[in-house]
Amino acid sequence: MVDLSLAILHHLLAFGIAAAITAQLVLVRPGMQPPAVQLAAKYDIALGIMAAALLAVGFLRVFFGAKGSDFYLHNHVFWTKVVLFAVVGLLSIKPTRAFLRWRKAQSSDPGFAPEEVDIRAIRKTLMIEIHVFALLPFAAAAMARGYGYV
Repeated sequence: MVDLSLAILHHLLAFGIAAAITAQLVLVRPGMQPPAVQLAAKYDIALGIMAAALLAVGFLRVFFGAKGSDFYLHNHVFWTKVVLFAVVGLLSIKPTRAFLRWRKAQSSDPGFAPEEVDIRAIRKTLMIEIHVFALLPFAAAAMARGYGYV
């Protein structure tokens, strides 16, 4: 039952992360208005919390799941998933820093809206982030079928 619960939570968190990045993409677009800055920043906080929780649950699955740590630690597809998730995390730094800057600017000027050039740069990063994240299910499906284990 522990393995099933961890797997379900792991998947729900992954779907939540995809939803948060998608929501940011919907909000961060040319013509972005001041309320969208606050909302995008809130999604970013949720994204960070879900990413940390996904990592924690993932490691719980490694050490307390039904397959055992040997299956994961000696599986190159697992390490591919870890690297892909790390890349997503590194990519998320740029939007997070922008949202913090934009919120700070809004605190002194409630009508602040980001420059179009900044919006385009953050949107491009978010697009790369969601596309890298979309590779994770391929690795997950391969692992579930025993690929990568040596």
